[in-house]
Amino acid sequence: MSLLEAIVLGVVQGLTEFLPISSTGHLRIVPAFAGWDDPGAAFTAVVQLGTTVAVVWYFRRDLWAVARAWLVSVARRETRPRQLEARLGWYLVVATVPISLFGFAFQHQIETGARSLYLIGSALIVFSAVMLVAERLGARERGLGSVGLRDALAVGFAQALALVPGVSRSGATISAGLLVGLERAAAARFSFLLSIPAIVLSGLFELHKLVNGTATTRAGALAIAVATVSAFVFGYASIAFLLRYLQTHSLGAFVVYRVALGAVVLALVAAGVIS
Repeated sequence: MSLLEAIVLGVVQGLTEFLPISSTGHLRIVPAFAGWDDPGAAFTAVVQLGTTVAVVWYFRRDLWAVARAWLVSVARRETRPRQLEARLGWYLVVATVPISLFGFAFQHQIETGARSLYLIGSALIVFSAVMLVAERLGARERGLGSVGLRDALAVGFAQALALVPGVSRSGATISAGLLVGLERAAAARFSFLLSIPAIVLSGLFELHKLVNGTATTRAGALAIAVATVSAFVFGYASIAFLLRYLQTHSLGAFVVYRVALGAVVLALVAAGVIS
């Protein structure tokens, strides 16, 4: 993998991880359009660690407050902590369980068949309808402080859907947040915070496999490092943009983009131009 390719893929990862348009889908589509080889699931998972650092840095104060309060609640064995930050900590733990279980159970399918461009193009289009329904039906009346256990479970199971490239982790979790009545900005904040444990677990798991030789990627260590740094820079910018954007805008523009891109991908696959 050339450094130019690594930079481009890192930028793509950073921009698309938090926008509801599927980062894993784009990391499969962009190389196909450019005539490059598929970077592979291992490369994708490791480079996602760059966007994890971005979200951790962006929400560092919130995360410190949540982590501190959660640890205190654990030490005191509080089953129903009153403090908002402690509750959020527990809800983030609970909401991470579904994607951890499904990711481990279907890891082989995720790394092989799930990278089909036909599947990605279809998922981009089909899940756009879900996002549109969430926009239409969501009450958007509740803030982050109102999140409860049922909300966390709903968003957590929605996040598990993002194991299918083309669905989009942020698209699924923000849509679930809207459907349970959260405001757009609150749904996005919970979505971003929830992405941290899932991406860290996935990235470290794939990194361990690369180090042990049980997984392979055509990218060298330098290319992976360059892509990860690029993902961090553009991931941070993407978070800041989307949080501001959702305060006054709907998901409509992303729905249009997803449908258009999905249609182009399916057409090119059908014509045999890309595979």
